[in-house]
Formats: sequence, C-alpha cells, structure tokens
Amino acid sequence: MNEERRLDVLRAIVSEYVHTREPVGSKVIAAAHDLGVSSATIRNDMAALEEAGLIYQPHTSAGRVPTDKGYRLFVDRLTTIKPMSTPERRAVEAFLAQSVDLDDVVSRTVRLLAQVTQQVAVIQYPRMRIHTVRRIEIVDLTPHRLLVVVITSEGRVEERIIETSQQVSVDEIARLRIWINEVCEGLSREDVREHMHVLPESNDYADTSLISDVMKAVAEMLHPGADSRIVMAGMANLTRSGVDFRDISPVLDALEEQVALLRLFDELTPEDEVHVTIGSENQHDGLTEASIVTGTYGGADGPMAHLGVVGPTRMDYARTMSSVRAVAAYLSRYLTH
Repeated sequence: MNEERRLDVLRAIVSEYVHTREPVGSKVIAAAHDLGVSSATIRNDMAALEEAGLIYQPHTSAGRVPTDKGYRLFVDRLTTIKPMSTPERRAVEAFLAQSVDLDDVVSRTVRLLAQVTQQVAVIQYPRMRIHTVRRIEIVDLTPHRLLVVVITSEGRVEERIIETSQQVSVDEIARLRIWINEVCEGLSREDVREHMHVLPESNDYADTSLISDVMKAVAEMLHPGADSRIVMAGMANLTRSGVDFRDISPVLDALEEQVALLRLFDELTPEDEVHVTIGSENQHDGLTEASIVTGTYGGADGPMAHLGVVGPTRMDYARTMSSVRAVAAYLSRYLTH
C-alpha cells in the first residue's frame, strides 16, 4: 500500500511541477490531490521518494522536483495513454487531408505537431528505397527549355529543367508526353536506366536525343536520395522553454547537427509505438537536459520512418505521447493509401 501511495505522490509531484514549474510541497499535494492521507504522511512519502533518487529539493525550504529517474518511473507506470479527443482528431485529419503530396503532408505534420505539443517537432522522411513513376509532365518554358515533372507512386514530386538544341513545338511536347507516360508508368529508377538507350529507338519520334535527355532526367529524379532526411519545426517553442535548461545552447547545437536524433531513430523498431528517452538517458551531451518522445510510422511492407518531439524534461508526457502516437497513425494511413 505504501508503495502504491508513494507512486501516487510522485505522479502528483510530476503533474504539479509540469504545470507550474514550481517545486511542489506536501501541502499543495494534500490540497489538490485526494490521496486520503495527511500532509505529514505525504512528507514521509516524499522523504522516501527522495531517498530513492526519484525527487530532489532544489534549495533549502523548497518543495520537491522530479529527477530523470522519477520522470522515467512516471512514464513507465503510465498504464494508458489518453487518446486525443474526437474534435482534436477531426481537426488534425481535416488539416492534413488537404496535403497534395508527401512533401506537403510532412511539412503540415511537423508544424501541426509543434503547435499541438508546444515543443520542437521532428519528422524523418520515409526511407523510400524504390521510387516508381506514377506520371510524367512536360511543360514548355521557352522555345529551348522544358520543365520535366515526375510524380512518383509515393506521392513525391520532383522537377528538372532541360535544355533542347532545337525548338520543340506544343504538338511535339504533347506527343512526347503521351508516349513517355505509356512507356514509363510503373518503372523504377533502375528500370528507366536499363531501358534508357533502347526506348528512344522503339518509337517513331524524330528527336531521339530529346527523349534520351528526358529519360535521363526522369532517372535522376527517381533517385531515393539520402536515407535520413529530417524536417523540424517549433524551435521558438524551445527557446520559450529556456528557463528549463541551465544552458540551452547545447540543445540547439544538437538539434542543428541532427546526428543524435538520427542515431536515436536508427535504434527504434516498428514495435516502438511510442518511445521516450529522458535527460541523461540521451547519449548526446547536448540533450542530457532534454526529453525526446518518438514514434514510428509507415511499415506494412512500405517505407518506414520516425517522428518525435524534443523538449525539456519538465514535459506533459501523457499528452505528448498521445499526440505523437496519433500523428504517427495518421501518417501510416496516408502512406498506405
């Protein structure tokens, strides 16, 4: 019984400290939390928690503040993560449903996650190992310049401008667009590269050099690029939380380098629905005063990636974990469909 009550006291300290940023005393807990015991009993429980290294007293005559170990126990004992409310979910889905492609949905998501959690939001692009062509558009910019646009099956949009030695008419562009879409739909980069020299000869289009140039541009745009591309938003949220850090500069430097985040993402598995690292658990020196809540999205034989939130250890863990999980689930559905 004492053990469970002490855990309730720890929960009360974490809850009060997260919302007030003030050390928490026994009288506050007794008044705000119905634990069914006196302030004296709560003080005894706080002494036991302090001896266990779960809370500490920042200065004499002050209340108590959770330690990294205390936050860890609090997070581990969260039996359920309260889901987002129905209006919140609908608002998120309505906002993200307006996305036109993968770049747009990632951009919208990272901004939304930063706004909802009031922390720094981080999203890793899916590791698109294989891109295939959904559609190719060719637009005449000038008589000797064409814009080639490739839309992949994953929703990515890539553009290249190519120069032509001869002037190309609107009718020629239209015929080329129809032919190249018939030939290239569903092809991967390797398929396009493999057929690059054969395809121009398999049609009656006069300017085979133009076809070769377009095919080369298409192949380049199908390249998956770097496996780990990260987008961040909400840096201003972190600076507003500067009072929670002895020195915020190392945190900002670590986020700018992105190495620590990539390493953390690499260690996650699809089974890690929501993963939390707190303070000293973070390997990067610059993040030892920060907490990182991460989730995994995608999968199901498709591309998989991660997203997360970075903030001070004085974080509303339950709400942040709920937001990360909900957004990860939405992104998974987006990639699936």
